[in-house]
Amino acid sequence: MFTHLHVHSPYSFLDGASPIPKLVQRAAELGYDALALTDHNSVSGAGEFQRHCALNGLQAIQGAEVTMTDGSHLILLACGPDGYQHICHLLTQAHLTRPREKPGLSYQTLLERTAGLICLSGCHRGRIPTLLRQQRRAEARQLAQRLAQAFGRENFYLELQGTMLPGDRALNAALAELGAELGIPLVATGNVHYSTAEEFPFYDLLTCVRTGTTVEHVHPERPVNGQNYLKPPLEMAKIFSSYPTALANTRRIAAACRPALDPHAQYFPVFPVPTGSTPALLRRLTYSGARERYYSLRPQVTERLEHELAIIQQLGYADYFLVVWDLVRYARQRGILCTGRGSVADSAVAYCLGITEVDPIARRLLFERFLSLERCQKPDIDLDFDYRYRDRVAAYVRERYGKERVAAVCTFYTYHVRSALRDFGQALGFERPEIDRLAKLFPPVPADGITAALQRFPEIKQAGLPLERYRQLLAFCQAAAGLPRHMGTHPSGLVIANRPLAGLAPLQKTAKGTVMIALDKNQVEECGLLKLDLLSLRALGAMDDTLRLLAHRLRYQDIPADDPATYRLLRSGDTVGIFQLESSAQRILQARLEANCFEDLVASVALIRPGPIKGQLVEPYIARRRGREKITYPHPSLAPILAKSYGLVLFQEQVLEVAVQVAAFSAGEADQLRRLMTDRRPQAELDAIGTLFVERALANGMARQQAQEIFAILANYASYGFCEAHAASFADLAYRTAYLVCHYPAEYFTALLNNYPMGYYPLQTICGQARRRGIAVYGPDVNHSTVDFSLTEGGIRCSLARVAGVGERNARRIVAARAQKPFTSLADFYHRLPLARDLMENLVLGGAFDSLHPNRRQTFWRLHNPERQERSSLPDFTLAEKIQQEYRLLGFSYSGHPLQACGERPAGLYTAATLRTLLHGSQVAMAGLVVRPHRPPTRSGRTAVFLSLEDETGLVDVVVPEEVYHQYAYTIMHHPFLTITGRLERRGRAVQLLAQQVADILPQ
Repeated sequence: MFTHLHVHSPYSFLDGASPIPKLVQRAAELGYDALALTDHNSVSGAGEFQRHCALNGLQAIQGAEVTMTDGSHLILLACGPDGYQHICHLLTQAHLTRPREKPGLSYQTLLERTAGLICLSGCHRGRIPTLLRQQRRAEARQLAQRLAQAFGRENFYLELQGTMLPGDRALNAALAELGAELGIPLVATGNVHYSTAEEFPFYDLLTCVRTGTTVEHVHPERPVNGQNYLKPPLEMAKIFSSYPTALANTRRIAAACRPALDPHAQYFPVFPVPTGSTPALLRRLTYSGARERYYSLRPQVTERLEHELAIIQQLGYADYFLVVWDLVRYARQRGILCTGRGSVADSAVAYCLGITEVDPIARRLLFERFLSLERCQKPDIDLDFDYRYRDRVAAYVRERYGKERVAAVCTFYTYHVRSALRDFGQALGFERPEIDRLAKLFPPVPADGITAALQRFPEIKQAGLPLERYRQLLAFCQAAAGLPRHMGTHPSGLVIANRPLAGLAPLQKTAKGTVMIALDKNQVEECGLLKLDLLSLRALGAMDDTLRLLAHRLRYQDIPADDPATYRLLRSGDTVGIFQLESSAQRILQARLEANCFEDLVASVALIRPGPIKGQLVEPYIARRRGREKITYPHPSLAPILAKSYGLVLFQEQVLEVAVQVAAFSAGEADQLRRLMTDRRPQAELDAIGTLFVERALANGMARQQAQEIFAILANYASYGFCEAHAASFADLAYRTAYLVCHYPAEYFTALLNNYPMGYYPLQTICGQARRRGIAVYGPDVNHSTVDFSLTEGGIRCSLARVAGVGERNARRIVAARAQKPFTSLADFYHRLPLARDLMENLVLGGAFDSLHPNRRQTFWRLHNPERQERSSLPDFTLAEKIQQEYRLLGFSYSGHPLQACGERPAGLYTAATLRTLLHGSQVAMAGLVVRPHRPPTRSGRTAVFLSLEDETGLVDVVVPEEVYHQYAYTIMHHPFLTITGRLERRGRAVQLLAQQVADILPQ
């Protein structure tokens, strides 16, 4: 009867209000058996659309609404795979030949690729309808003839729309008259932008956001009425009762279209091999690496390698492994630090190729956690590179495999609470300061978390804002959850194909000028492409800078394992600056766990995660590790599997091993079991899996009750388990950074400051930690500072580029001018290097001229009064003023701690240093700078706040229980300096403060 052929989803970016699942489900409810998707210059939703159409029994018709270079629109529909490829090519041309985010397709380019396509003349913004409305019929006739001739008269249609806009009837009549004259068929469309009429206000608001207007203003693109919803077939038949053939032609077009995407297609990269085959080369390189890693190829090693190589070859991933090996080789040949992470560290082949530093054979890690025949999931290899060279490696990939076959992966930025509040608040006419204040009250949660946030976070209520005033705004934000706001470049994802990508998906320009594929990380896999993650890791940059400062006295690979001093440092809990082990929770864990081997670090990385905390693993693990609780096993046969975690199921790989041991599952079946548990399947599915597990265990000789108990343990922990291979990869880098902190703190903290922002803490805390290790931190100096933080006698000198507004370019100018002759005065500096006045002020107030004149106030006065006599009696800024200025301009204060600028502290307050000397249970009060307040998941499910208080003597970790948090929520989350009174708690070597009262110490 009728098929909708002109439909927009949220991938039209602020021009589609209903998610694809909702659109498809609504079409199915209305009795449709087919539906088209025609987003603006995009097919990003194609895979999701086809998947949901299949689930709902609908035929998916892939298409796009293309913008021409004259700004007009045309609808293109793919008759099948060839037509879809042409759409991808055309959209690539539209994006890459025009300025970024302003796509446009020329008619000449369009008419070169018409095979397999059906073309509709477009909506009101189509060129032919526009010409007809402008009474330019001859031009409309000429263009219609041109398009009909190019596409074929059976594949070009004049589009009639029934959106009940002024002039619709006249325009449809003119189009029908033109069609009759030229023998061009008509087709009816609904120009759908949302699924139901009730969604019109939300769609209108999205339009306001897109056009930068408010609901009180008129804009040509704002909809005049609410008719752009997915209308039922009978309603469309009524609207187009005068044009029955236009209705029938929708079915004719649907019948001419077949599935455009092949769900089984694979376009994996091909590694260039001069002679022989890629499997043979992979085998040779693997065994060459195995001889270096293992020295002797004992049967255990060869059996494991043969097992992995067989699976890799059978699944067709030999080229992919060689591509990754080649990237790692390229980086290391150029001195670029890199390492593999994640489940790829479960692979002995990857270990032998040098991709990872984790030995999966020694750790008894199952390869099937990474790759298995039963699961047939695409491999996902993550490589960490020193962030400064990641783009260089990506450029090598493009050069090596061809620019047309390599592209960055895109990412879709979806609405979260804060972005939704700002966008919709502005569109609804709220003043920006008011909306900014409201947005800052909410934590960064998804947009549909607004209602829950209002109930969960008391600081929102305590802010005193009239929340009823924002009721409609909050409802709109809730509706925006998950909708893509705009497209950006994925920070690490890269796709490499065996053919030009433009025929597989549209390509677009990135902000850096490179090319990205208009599919995100999940969509590329749906299209048969392999993603490779080249991640930028600042910790590797800090590591590399430290080694350079050591003038090659130490190499990365020569950092000794099991260094006693390094483990003593870790046991102290003084781990600020150490990769993965510096958060407050990790510092407390280190002090309680008392690590003395690498396995303890692997467990540490895995334990402080939401899953293990919710699964109540932390306390029993520490108790068993410290010998306070007996180590037990669910069954004696599991001792070899669970010994490393003291009888507890901590790692995902252990779930696999237990299933293999107890129920005789194959490794692939065991990983399927793990994934089913992790995906939080319905209880019925979990029960079915449990029945299978128990039956297999009974056949394997285990008692029913014991098998049921073991499955219950797996079901409880599988959702919370962490990948051991990933934990071991991170633990390796954590240990190496700890070694540098322990033995070369000045060099390491200099490198840490040069690679900021990274890690957990702000600059002030990092500098304070350096001082507490005996490393002085000096301010910027026009005659001594460099572009970067630098080592100087007795400490670290602040970078010139760190001064607000100065930046790297101006810092280099200062250093270059100084190289000719040191600066002798403010006037000399300004004469030789006249920077903007605000930058000069920042340099003066940041202390950069102190060595030339110690009185900053006088220097500041001289800057603004160069011709007047110096006022020698002008007093300098107070210490508090200097601290405040430094903190504002540098991000830290070197003249004193920011707390010192808050005035005299009341009597009876303890410092962080003295507090650590007190007994467990002492009632104490401490004042400090608030560092990283956050609300991690707790095993009880209650909301507690964890933060650190910092003063000039150190950090103290604070736990704010739920009842205290509810009483002082706004003060805790929105005031930088606090006095906290509470009970001192000692847990092993760890010291923390359990808050009872909280007060803001800054004057109002």
